[in-house]
Amino acid sequence: MTASLLIYGATGYTGQLIARHAAMEGLRPIVAGRNGQKVGTLAGELGLEGRTFTLHDEGTIARHLEGVDCVLNVAGPFSQTARPVIDACLQTGTHYLDVTGEIEVFELAASRDAAARAAGIMLLPGVGFDVVPSDCLAAMVTAELAEPVSLEIGILGLGGASQGTMKTGVESIGAPTRVRRAGKIVSRPAGSLTRHFDFGRGPRPVVAVSWGDVATAYYSTGVPNITDYFPARSMSPLLRAARWLGPVLRTRPVQAVLKRAIELRPAGPNEEKLETAISIVVAEAKDANGGSASGRLQTPNGYKLTYLAAVDIARRVLGGAWKAGFQTPSLAYGAEYVLTLPGCRLEKTGETC
Repeated sequence: MTASLLIYGATGYTGQLIARHAAMEGLRPIVAGRNGQKVGTLAGELGLEGRTFTLHDEGTIARHLEGVDCVLNVAGPFSQTARPVIDACLQTGTHYLDVTGEIEVFELAASRDAAARAAGIMLLPGVGFDVVPSDCLAAMVTAELAEPVSLEIGILGLGGASQGTMKTGVESIGAPTRVRRAGKIVSRPAGSLTRHFDFGRGPRPVVAVSWGDVATAYYSTGVPNITDYFPARSMSPLLRAARWLGPVLRTRPVQAVLKRAIELRPAGPNEEKLETAISIVVAEAKDANGGSASGRLQTPNGYKLTYLAAVDIARRVLGGAWKAGFQTPSLAYGAEYVLTLPGCRLEKTGETC
């Protein structure tokens, strides 16, 4: 019997990109989601099987995963969807992939490591732009030092945001910034951690953000102190809003209004941005003696990288290339994995950014 892939959340912006690319690559995935009309339309267009179900209870999910070798969860916010799907995967012996960048989801998957090993499945969240390029670059850079103690990662040019990404962002408005210190995930006031990174055109101010590497890079490298950064200019409006209106913006009615407003925006980056925009990831590691190693990685637009990586990893899993338990991209497929993807290249290594 041919190994099977189910893509849940296939009708969203990112989900469609992944489903279409998977179909083009000959994977013949099952497309699934909660909206029967949208699922039926996409399945009919691509000539694929479609399934409609919600994620409200593990039993329903498990029934739809029976006989499925791998599920790729593209339905965010993953803080709401990952737990029930992972639990169902443990029950049915189905490998779990998703495209999250949410720290809590990575920590959830890590906490299920022993259960996944016992079930003989792999739990690999973060198979898109979050966190394939940054995780692999972190592993490359830290390997240059005998005992790295700190890791700082800067990310430039996500290439626009989909509705799903913006909705996830709305949920974190005003929240403290999460970093890892002495091996523990801790909070710092939003906007309080800044520095400069050279993304290729000279030093640029950046501000710390809560990003998936705070979780994944720890498991990939063992480095106890990890911070992620975005360009300060792109984050300034959010930081100002959070400073003055954070408590109000986090109330349920205001969150609902903000999410409805997001639904009036374009679903995601247009075709031109998908094909022409690039992203840059930089990483710097230091050891206890003041030594350092760094690298800079160029990738395609974040959403293009996501569908390229997600489909490639799904194909590898279906082909038997997987490791039981919780994994990160670099642990599962090596630090050089990102360089196997189209449009990804290491621009420099060895010098401090």
